[in-house]
Parts: sequence; structure tokens; C-alpha cells
Amino acid sequence: MGYLRFFWRQLTNMRTALFLLLLLAIAAVPGSLVPQRSSDPNGVVQYVADNPGLAPVLDALQFFDVYTSVWFSSIYLLLFVSLIGCVVPRTLHHLKALRAKPPKTPARLERLAGFTTQPAPAGTDAATAIEAARQVLRRSGYRVQLFDGKALSVSAERGYARETGNLLFHTALIGVLIAVGIGGGFGYAGQKVVVEGQPFVNVLGSYDSFNPGRFFTDATLSPYRLVLKKFTAVYEENNLDAYGQAIDYTADVTAYRPRQPAQAEAIKVNEPLSISGTNVYLLGNGYAPRITVRDGDGNVAFSDSVPFLPQDTNLTSIGVIKVPDALPQQIGMIGFFYPTAKELTSGAFTSIHPELRAPMLSLRVYTGDLGLGDGEPKSVYALDTDGLTEVAGAGADSPALQLTPGQTVSLPGGIGTVTFENMDPAAADQSRSVSRFASLDIHHDPSQQWVFVFVVLAVAGLLAGLFVPRRRVWVKAVEEDGGIRLEYAGLARGEDPGLEGAVADLAARHIKRLGS
Repeated sequence: MGYLRFFWRQLTNMRTALFLLLLLAIAAVPGSLVPQRSSDPNGVVQYVADNPGLAPVLDALQFFDVYTSVWFSSIYLLLFVSLIGCVVPRTLHHLKALRAKPPKTPARLERLAGFTTQPAPAGTDAATAIEAARQVLRRSGYRVQLFDGKALSVSAERGYARETGNLLFHTALIGVLIAVGIGGGFGYAGQKVVVEGQPFVNVLGSYDSFNPGRFFTDATLSPYRLVLKKFTAVYEENNLDAYGQAIDYTADVTAYRPRQPAQAEAIKVNEPLSISGTNVYLLGNGYAPRITVRDGDGNVAFSDSVPFLPQDTNLTSIGVIKVPDALPQQIGMIGFFYPTAKELTSGAFTSIHPELRAPMLSLRVYTGDLGLGDGEPKSVYALDTDGLTEVAGAGADSPALQLTPGQTVSLPGGIGTVTFENMDPAAADQSRSVSRFASLDIHHDPSQQWVFVFVVLAVAGLLAGLFVPRRRVWVKAVEEDGGIRLEYAGLARGEDPGLEGAVADLAARHIKRLGS
């Protein structure tokens, strides 16, 4: 029991609570350094592919699930318990202090800060002087108590709002923790890649990835639909030091709400769309070439816009095309898309600008069983080439296919054709020949308003705790030589550089009141 009491005292110490709060902030840092499954599952897949040696270690340490990990949750719960253990006893003590009367006037005020004396105006008795002091102090927000001994005096104190603010801050912090926990249980987050012209319907089957809270039900999903009409990117053209850098992204969407007319909306970076209790954020973007594949019999086996993942600031992108319905054998392709293609001296290609100025698509083609019928989930952004035969590319007799918008080429061995569709064949340039996609992040957090309220209360409590001084002042009327000598002094709890000035101001206002 002694060890338990010692542990409880240490846990409920305010220094421990502050240390745990700092530790929680440090523990959250890995969540910003590596992608999280809860918000960027595709980024996790890409990180694992790029770091095959480090990724298993990080996964074992739960670095891809930081905010639901055992160690982060432990710090969170300890902080929660520590704050409650700190706040409850302090609140009870503070309530008792609020009901207590101001302390008795010290016998020797000259030992206290700001001590000063003033003669009372002629004809003023001690009772009148102390009553006037009581009124001045009450108007200044002090709690007062009169004392009668060798000399009449008034004792006053103020500044309990400082401790009230401290308790409000810590109580609001507990409220934030509770609200975040409840919001995480009843909320959800999902991701969807939407190509221009395609809709997104807020139903479970429409999400590319979905992370529900512990208490999530399908009824939580509010009915609405979004259609991505156009995605616009603006790039720097004047500053040569930042040439080609993105300046602005805008996703123009049409929002359809129940029993309401369609509305045109815009989603920007850090400017989400709020719709039916969810926030829709713009995470990423890129190009989605529309590919049509015909098999050896001339039948259309695949025709769709395929999002290609950007690899650099010039949007050199990689994508995968899987054609399981092709006959006589399945076809898989790994593609490289270059918005503004430029051939290097090595013979390889790269993109020198993120806009569509000279778009080109390069495809490596494989045949064989794509493994889509074995029941195991497969990433749409990766192609497992084990067991496949490369028929066009670096490892085959035929080179990789190179296509421009509107071009059709035959696949080696007569297995079919592939067409890179031109989405705007009537245009003079190729600026809209390839569709763009936007990666949307949809969040529903029912506790957002409560978190905001508790944060406002925490800030208000913090300001009160920092700027409201806790002080006591006394005024004593001493009879001597047929007159009244008034003594003033104060005492602060902690540092209070304005105490002496406050005592001097009290004396001046008191004498002025007596004179009038």
C-alpha cells in the first residue's frame, strides 16, 4: 500500500502531468514523419515498397498506427488519470478557500511590501476611515473583513480568479481529451481518388480506404454526392528560381444534398468543404490517362481512366493497368506518364514541367496470371511481376510502348492493342488531353464543436492564470496624538511587480475619498 500511495502521489503531481503532456507531444512526432494507415494508406504501401528493410521494423513498433498504438495510448491514459488526480483535490481545496474569510490583519504592517502611512484628514475618526477603506476595496473587487483590536483595520484579498483559471485550464484539457476520445469512437475517416467527371457518393462501398471508429455504424454516413467537374493547378511561370512550382490547387465540385438543389463548391488546400457533418479535404492530385485495351479478338477488355501516382514535382508518374478479361491471356502493364516529356542523353525520359505540354505514356507489358482470382487483396497501384512474362520493355525483345494522346499501338505477339485516349481532341493544344484526379480525404468528427468549446475555455483559463494577480492588502487606523494615522501594506502570492503600485494607488484613493 505504501508503494501504491507513493506511485499515486507521483502520478497526480502537477509536474508529472506537465511531463506527460510534453511526452504526448513528442510521441505524436512520428505520426508526421511517416504516413499513417488511418489517413494515408496508399502512402504506407508506397513507403513499405520504398523501404523494404526499415518498414517491417517501423510496423512492429506501430509507427504506421501512432495514434492507436499501445505506447501512445498508454501516455494518453496516464495523462488523463494524472490530470484528474491533480484537478479534483485542488478544486476541493479551492472551494474551501473561496468560502474562507480574509485573514486577520498582521500586527506590524511595516514588514510587508508597499508599506506606507498617511495622516487622516482632520476630524476623521477611526471608524469612518476604515469604513471608507472597506468601500474603496469592495469597489476594486476585493473581499473584505473588518477587525477590531488595538486598532481598527480592514483586511482584503483578491485574485482567486487566478486559481479558478488554472483549474479551468486543466479541467478544459480533460474535456478536450474526453471529446477527442468520443470523437474517435464515433467518427470515421476515408479516402477516395476521384477523376474529373466522376462522382463520389458517401456510402461505404465508394471509399478506396475507410477507417471507422470503434462505435461507427452505417447510419453515421450522411447521404450526399460530389462530382469533380474540374481540377485546376496553377504553377509559377515568372520566377526562374521556383519555375514550375505549384502555387494553387482548386477542385471544382458539384455538391448534391438531400432535398436541396445542386451547388457549385470549391475545395482547396487548407480550405476543406464542409458538407452534411463531414469535412472534405484536398490531399493530392495527379493525372489519370484514359486507357483502352482490346484483346487479340478485338474486344474491348479494359477502358478506364487510371490514376498515376506522381513521383516528383514535375509529375513524372507511375501507374498500373490490369486487364484480367483479356483473351487469350491476361495482360498487365506498368506505365510511366510524362506531362512534358524530354529524352535524356541516356535514352531515358523525364518530365520537365508539370503541365500538359508534351504528354507521353510509356508502357511495359506483361502477360500471364495476374493473381486476381486467388482471394487475396491486391493493391491497384502495384503489379506483382513474379510468374508473368514481359513482352514489351527492358526485359523483352520488344521495347516499351510509347504513346501520345489519341495514339493506338499494337501489343507484341498479336495479343491486342492499347489506345491512349485524347480527352479533348478538338482543342488546338494538349492542355486538357489527359484528365486529372484529386485525392479526397473525408473526415467525420462529431466532437469538433466540443473540442473548440473546451479549447476556448482552456485559453481563457490560461490567460486568467497568467495575468490575474493574487494579493492581499490591509488598511489600519492607528490613533495617536489626537489624530489618526493610516497604515497601508500588501502581500502577494508569488511574483507581483505591481503590488507596491497597487498599495500606493489604494492609499491615494482612500485619502481622496476621506477628503471629499
